[in-house]
Amino acid sequence: MPPEVPRSEGRGRRLAWTFARFHVGAFAATVVDFGVMIGLVELAGLQPVTATIAGASLGALTNFLLGRMWVFRERAEHWAVQGWRYALVSSASAGLNAGGEHLLHDVARVEYVGARVVVSLVVALLWNFPMQRLFVFPEGRGA
Repeated sequence: MPPEVPRSEGRGRRLAWTFARFHVGAFAATVVDFGVMIGLVELAGLQPVTATIAGASLGALTNFLLGRMWVFRERAEHWAVQGWRYALVSSASAGLNAGGEHLLHDVARVEYVGARVVVSLVVALLWNFPMQRLFVFPEGRGA
């Protein structure tokens, strides 16, 4: 019989798999986000910052559903309770994304899609994952 995996090592593996699932879910949400943003800029003629807010909102809905059902698998707590927490985190995320888009595109004159890629990666790593894991879908909160 193989030796038992130390608890800390098992916890590390679970975190790594959660982190990986988070990024797969984030990629799916980003496809929605960018698709809406680019479509609104290129087809509807909206300003990039406005289109970023719309894209981020629809991407957030996609991300919430994937986060609850697949990434964090925290369904013990009612979806509406998690939804309110997610809305707070997502609103801040939309603001961070729009603000970063403004700084890079409007101030630094970086092409809007490139600016969005850079900003979205930074916000995802430093804000979205930690807040979803610790605040929106914390393990055992609903139990």
